[in-house]
Amino acid sequence: MAFQVYQPLPFGITRIDTAMVHDELAACYLLEDAGECAIIETGTHNTVPIILSLLAEKGIDRRQVKYVIPTHVHLDHAGGVGGLMEALPEATLLIHPRGARHMIDPAKLKAGAMAVYGEKAFADIYGDVIPVPESRVRTMDDGDQAVVGGRTLQFIDTPGHARHHFCVHDPVSRGLFTGDTFGLSYPALTTPNGPFICPTTTPVQFDPPALKASIRKLLALAPQRIYLTHYGMVENPQPLGERLLTMVDDYVALAENVAPTSDTEALEKVLMTAMGEYLFRCAREHGCEMSDEQLQAVLGLDIQLNSQGLAVWLQSRSS
Repeated sequence: MAFQVYQPLPFGITRIDTAMVHDELAACYLLEDAGECAIIETGTHNTVPIILSLLAEKGIDRRQVKYVIPTHVHLDHAGGVGGLMEALPEATLLIHPRGARHMIDPAKLKAGAMAVYGEKAFADIYGDVIPVPESRVRTMDDGDQAVVGGRTLQFIDTPGHARHHFCVHDPVSRGLFTGDTFGLSYPALTTPNGPFICPTTTPVQFDPPALKASIRKLLALAPQRIYLTHYGMVENPQPLGERLLTMVDDYVALAENVAPTSDTEALEKVLMTAMGEYLFRCAREHGCEMSDEQLQAVLGLDIQLNSQGLAVWLQSRSS
């Protein structure tokens, strides 16, 4: 199937590619119901024109967008919040209570990303991060609800990937917008055996027991479909969730088998090798026939980030 920037899905939902780094890496979603809209995830600041173009293409007045909803404040999910809020005069930002201050004053988020990527790469990947007026921010605790048109979205606190993470349950589609809690599944790795799914343990708040509890919390809702940020809609999520639970344990075992060292760079390097070998093996067991080079092109960034997250987790346990 040819790549689509915008993919219409059932139940008034459109998947939007955020154009971050390469196609089919990160997605956000437009949800429409009875003349009102919500945008779930925003991508980066560079994604804002893509979202606004979709609204124009569909004949949606910007004032019809009631909510902007990032699942957490990592910049591939929330980097576009400020720019989008400037363009959507009636929208309210719905955010996890632990993430609100970073949207109101994103200086630390911006500085942290620049320290990792450098100013030029930050500008290329993320563009900018713009603050949101506090008066337009509403925090959502576990169990809180928000109405869009004729449907009621429910917010579910789901720590484990990050402490400032919630997921969004949409009863109309019997779906969940899961951010990074329910892992990632790139279309390029889908085989006749179905989607290939794996956890994501990016720095700095990986918490294995909390993540497993959050995954079980989502599965207990018996969803029929999951809307992944990385990447797209997947159906029949129960076996995928069970696979994720096993793989979280595998990640922990992989990390614990690495010889302890205070040298962060050396630790990350060893973890990257082990993580790459593990994920490549899992992909091939799933029926993926890609070469090592092709798998590296799809999974390389996540191998690096997962290894960094596991290194932070290991060092936090020993401190």
